[in-house]
Amino acid sequence: MTTPPNSRRGALKTGLKAGLAGAALATPAIVPAQTTFNWKMTSAYPKGSPFYMDGPGSATDLARRIREMSAGRLNIQVFGAGELIPAFEGFDAVRAGTVEMNHANAYFWTGKTFAAQYFTAVPFGMNFQGMNGWLYDGGGIDLWNEVYAPFGMLAMPCGNTGVQMTGWFKKEIKTVADLKGLKMRIPGLAGRVYAALGVDVKVLPGGEIFPALERGVIDAAEFVGPFQDRRLGLHKAAKYYYTTGWHENATVSELLINRAAWGRLPKELQAIVENAAAACNVIGEAWCQKANSDAMEDLVKNQGVIARPLPDPVIAALRTETQKVLAEAVARDALTKKVHDSFFAFKAKFDRWSEVSEEAYHLKVRG
Repeated sequence: MTTPPNSRRGALKTGLKAGLAGAALATPAIVPAQTTFNWKMTSAYPKGSPFYMDGPGSATDLARRIREMSAGRLNIQVFGAGELIPAFEGFDAVRAGTVEMNHANAYFWTGKTFAAQYFTAVPFGMNFQGMNGWLYDGGGIDLWNEVYAPFGMLAMPCGNTGVQMTGWFKKEIKTVADLKGLKMRIPGLAGRVYAALGVDVKVLPGGEIFPALERGVIDAAEFVGPFQDRRLGLHKAAKYYYTTGWHENATVSELLINRAAWGRLPKELQAIVENAAAACNVIGEAWCQKANSDAMEDLVKNQGVIARPLPDPVIAALRTETQKVLAEAVARDALTKKVHDSFFAFKAKFDRWSEVSEEAYHLKVRG
């Protein structure tokens, strides 16, 4: 039987529509690949803060790299502390989905989960090389995400200050007894260690440290290192600058991400975020080395700062209290113990390697 022309045309149209529909169903990735995502990222640090908010490896630099690498498909609006939320509310904001990202340090969240401390810095822990080894190749990032999974978040390193300084003191520290009753700005696990030695610990955002130190609200303060500390003017409020970086041997910046939002990104955009964060991790630390070298020289030569290491008995007391605080935390929580055991197992191997590599360089080669 011959099909009438009109029926043939109808069949062709029907077949064409079906074919197009089938093609659309068969290639769902084409449409999402062209989708533009507009995200918000908050920070624990105010706008204009070098390293944290501005300059190489900063939150702004990270957002720029992601935008350029994605050809504008992932745009991240960056907010400094206090612009959208208070400095230390990034964890809750990302968890709630109010913002997709937060740029800060994991040790601000030890009140939520103690294990977060290990992903910023552990007193008497590892340096930049060691932390990167553990995070990227020793299972650290996987554990980080396991810790945050109950909160609906994931994280990755996106910067590092390198070794930080003990901090600024209005009076000289000669013995452990000199710490008793001292009011000091110090966050994280180090704050718990100092508290065990009688220090009245305060946690203040970066922008509040100088006025508090200048007015005598606090007697001592730790922030980052020579460049950042000089920028805040801390050397104008206290002259004793203790250099022993016992508490933060390599302070990791954290890119905190809402897990549901992350899941909506195509794989290639996820890869761009991961690679941009890894780039900032290296670039930011490199910038700190140059900036701190110049600033320390200026502080000592031109600003009248007295820079010196902590006395050995003080360091020994801090080490003892650190071990006690960690032991108590591990005994209370199985997940913290899991992270702790992984960290220190890696550190033991890294320490042995460092003895024949970095330590040999500093003692025998550097001159």
